[in-house]
Amino acid sequence: MAKIINGYKLKWGDRRDGRRIKAAGLQTIMGHLYPNRTDCEVYLHDTIDITELMEFVKEKNAQHPDLKTTFFHCVIAAVAKMVRERPLMNRFVQGRRTYERFDISVAFVAKREFSDTSEEALLFFVPKDEDTVDDVSRMVVDKVTKVRKAGDNKGGIDDLLDKFAALPRPILMAAIKLVRILDFWGKNPKALTDGDPNYSTVFLSNLGSIKCPAVYHHLNNYGTNSMMITIGTMRDENVLMPDGTTRRRTLVDIGATLDERIGDGFYFARSLKLMHYICANPRLLDRPIGEPSGFDYK
Repeated sequence: MAKIINGYKLKWGDRRDGRRIKAAGLQTIMGHLYPNRTDCEVYLHDTIDITELMEFVKEKNAQHPDLKTTFFHCVIAAVAKMVRERPLMNRFVQGRRTYERFDISVAFVAKREFSDTSEEALLFFVPKDEDTVDDVSRMVVDKVTKVRKAGDNKGGIDDLLDKFAALPRPILMAAIKLVRILDFWGKNPKALTDGDPNYSTVFLSNLGSIKCPAVYHHLNNYGTNSMMITIGTMRDENVLMPDGTTRRRTLVDIGATLDERIGDGFYFARSLKLMHYICANPRLLDRPIGEPSGFDYK
């Protein structure tokens, strides 16, 4: 009996984490000419005006002091909203075939403690269409709190990685080779893929939280992640506005690395414009992620 995921009945060629897509000829051929994701990286740098977004955060925290909303929570919600409206951003290429995920998934890294020797924890969650930025804030705060309270009792994908790393080198090499083969065919067990950022729609890194600028982070050939975004530090600058006046605005730089096999430059550029629009109209984040933004793509 065929398995049903989110109302979709799996067909021959589909994976547990995505349905097979008949990609355009160029993308299909590129999947064979450049089978490795790192061969198809494109880099995007941009500066986003977040003045209205930061005012939105201040207002929310003043109105609801019991639920602290941060800039990063808003970025997560905005990216999820963008991906829902721009479905090609939720595609991936693996095993020389193109797939579209059944869910939007966001991953990021959190330090267990703010010290040089503290280890990092991999956090992964799946926003739903009905979620708003408030739901995202609750999910992030809950996950980060649990990780930091757990201390060395990691659990999940972090604990599994530690067990793999403890294997003797020849056994580890054989195990990794088997995992890569299963990864190619989309047959890796859920215990290896659930919670792994390499299997997320987008991997976010808030470098601004540690006072670092945005960088270009590589993609990985392992897994299905096709989009890596880093966020730099916020700064205030005088900006020349469209009406010719100069205003003090809050800006942030982002660096994105994308797999060019999932879309073209025109599609990526429009997706970026949507991110600008959401940041300029942050009250959209109080609406469900699955609700259209109303952005005019002309």
